[in-house]
Amino acid sequence: MKADIDVITFGCRLNTHESEVMRDHARAAGMNDAIIINTCAVTSEAERQARQTIRRLGREQPDKKIIVTGCAAQVNAKQFSDMPEVARVIGNDLKLKKETWVAGQDAAPRVIVNDIFSVHETAGHLVKGFVGHTRAFVQVQNGCDHRCTFCIIPYGRGNSRSMSVETVIEQVRELSAAGYQEVVFTGVDITSYGSDLLGAPTLGKMLRQVMAAVPGLPRVRLSSLDPVEMDEDIWWLLENEPHFMPHLHISLQAGDDMILKRMKRRHLRANVVEFCTRARALRPDVVFGADIIAGFPTETDAMFENTFRLVEECDLTFLHVFPFSPRPGTPAARMPMVDAAVRKARAAQLRAAGARQLNSFLQSLMGKTQSVLIEQDGLSGHTQHFAQVKLSNPQKAGAIVELAPVSIENDKLLVA
Repeated sequence: MKADIDVITFGCRLNTHESEVMRDHARAAGMNDAIIINTCAVTSEAERQARQTIRRLGREQPDKKIIVTGCAAQVNAKQFSDMPEVARVIGNDLKLKKETWVAGQDAAPRVIVNDIFSVHETAGHLVKGFVGHTRAFVQVQNGCDHRCTFCIIPYGRGNSRSMSVETVIEQVRELSAAGYQEVVFTGVDITSYGSDLLGAPTLGKMLRQVMAAVPGLPRVRLSSLDPVEMDEDIWWLLENEPHFMPHLHISLQAGDDMILKRMKRRHLRANVVEFCTRARALRPDVVFGADIIAGFPTETDAMFENTFRLVEECDLTFLHVFPFSPRPGTPAARMPMVDAAVRKARAAQLRAAGARQLNSFLQSLMGKTQSVLIEQDGLSGHTQHFAQVKLSNPQKAGAIVELAPVSIENDKLLVA
């Protein structure tokens, strides 16, 4: 069924959660003539895609009011307010407030963007469902206290702040009661969860409380993790809790120590190797995803080779590779650049390595029964390891079914 409020989401899983909060607020305000664009600022390409989408929608649906929000709107509101297609620009904190979306939009300021670093709390928002998704996303944390030299996101999200354990439990209970079988816990820097809360509960402690409070939830998954901030309770869950999915996504970025230091990352190469080794010792079937930046400023061929070798050394399966894109206002943008063609070539090498790794992993699953969460179309799904599955016979959306893949096509497992 088509949603009555159109929301187009770019970027991370946290944006997916926040898009549903905005959809609820806009629906309650009767804004059926609006299109909400929830932007991402991770790369210049993400911002370009958002602008391109706005121009297209302006041509195709000139009767709709286009409202732009998200990280790109927070860090550079003017690039959107200067577009004639845009009716309003709303900052990242204000987009989640009910009063921002109340009736009387014509009288509201066209641009409302506050100082994101003045925000010290993240209010809980109970989301009843996710349009187009059979997995649910729960925001447990927002913002980041770290300042990686390439990253603009703290300026779009502010400093780290956490949801209370009670709020997270309430949200997960509601989503489980609504029939969701998998919940993805998400945030900007989720392994920093809890340091701002009374008693400083860790991410792992919070997860154990949630899973004990909602024992009927079949699947729990985490978004991107910092490899040096895993607490002991997360390791316990990986080893002992079958409902905790054996798929960990690492915020890696590079596999060379000098580049990691110039990025101001918290880990070194050896930490990543140790992380993967310990995870496999506790859960032998665990698979890893990783974000990698190719061609970071000053990266030599030898430095790149260290990153390239780490893919196979740690047996990384799902790679998200980005050629370095300088973000104005970040320290990395002022560092000596690697030639653009070299960046592109290194990214291609990493993607090719990732494709080989993924194919090898998918081959290992041939003929072995997998638990597959069926997506909305009934003809696709994801295994417990987050491998994509394509079905020849439709299944009920949202169900978890046992299926044995028989072949591979376009990086997907095929089920007869």
